This record gives sequence, structure tokens and C-alpha cells, in this order.
Amino acid sequence: MASANREMAVYCFDTLVSHYNSQQPPPPAFDEAQHPLFVTWKKVVNGGEPRLRGCIGTLEARCLINGFKDYALTSALRDRRFPPIQAKELPYLECTVSILTDYETGLNYLDWEIGKHGIIIEFTDPDYNTRRSATYLPRWLPMKRIRLTRYQSTLFTMHYSEYASYVKTTRGAAPTIAGVKPGN
Repeated sequence: MASANREMAVYCFDTLVSHYNSQQPPPPAFDEAQHPLFVTWKKVVNGGEPRLRGCIGTLEARCLINGFKDYALTSALRDRRFPPIQAKELPYLECTVSILTDYETGLNYLDWEIGKHGIIIEFTDPDYNTRRSATYLPRWLPMKRIRLTRYQSTLFTMHYSEYASYVKTTRGAAPTIAGVKPGN
């Protein structure tokens, strides 16, 4: 079982930086495995709390290398809730990679712990007799015949400044972004 780690966050930053530079990212420094995964981008503005800029992933197992490459870009550029992240925002970003693990069927809709479990809720919409599912925190009234699947995930978060320092230390040069001045 893989755990989220620094190298996965570095690979997501590498993927986004390479996108803006019209290049291929360097090969990742983590082992291939298959897991459901998510990539979350947050932006720190004026020293405040990081604010969500994109979060997309999959509940289906994916090869981690292609999965992180795909979802780093999808969550940064195609999360419909936000405008695409621009290259000039990179120095203010942090990236969280999540690997979902330990799927378990819950006993009922309350069988999970905040801060420990994410949840998948599946139910049949009684008005349309349509099967529905979602991953989110429950803000709905209890329904009958709900199947709850809970999971845990490992996380690793890295700010762009940590990424730049890491790349400079391990590769000998800080990352450059086409059209963005260093230090912005």
C-alpha cells in the first residue's frame, strides 16, 4: 500500500510547472502502485489561510504516476468551481496529494469519524427511482436504505517555496516558469 509523500507532491508541481513551460515533467521519484487519489491545490493570499483553488480525483484505483499527472492538471485547470490556475499563482500554491485507502462498508450513515474518514454515500432517489452517489460531508437528512462506504487517506502537503527549495537542492537549479519573473 502506498502512502502520500513529498515526491508525489513534487511530481504534481513538476507537472503543472512543465505544463506552463510546454515541457514534459521529469520522471517521478516514487514507485508505481494503483490507488484512488485526489490532488488539491490551495492558494495562500496575504499570509491568510490557504484557500481552495482546485480539488479533483477519482474513487477508482489508478496507476499513481499517470493519475497524479492527470489530476494535477485537471484539478488546477479544469475544476469548474474555479478559474484555471495561472502560472503567476504558482509561488502562492500548496499542493495536497491524497491516496485513498482502507475502504470499509459502514454500518449506517453515522459510522465514520470526522478527520479520519472520507465517505461515499450511495442511495436511491425516491422521487425519480434513480441511483445516486457522492463523496462529501453529510449535510442532508438521513434516508432509508443508504449504503455507506468509508475510507481513509494519507496526505502530504507542500508549498511552492518548499518545492522550489527541494528542486534547487536535489537538481541544482530552481524551477523556472515561462513568462513569470523569479520571486513572484
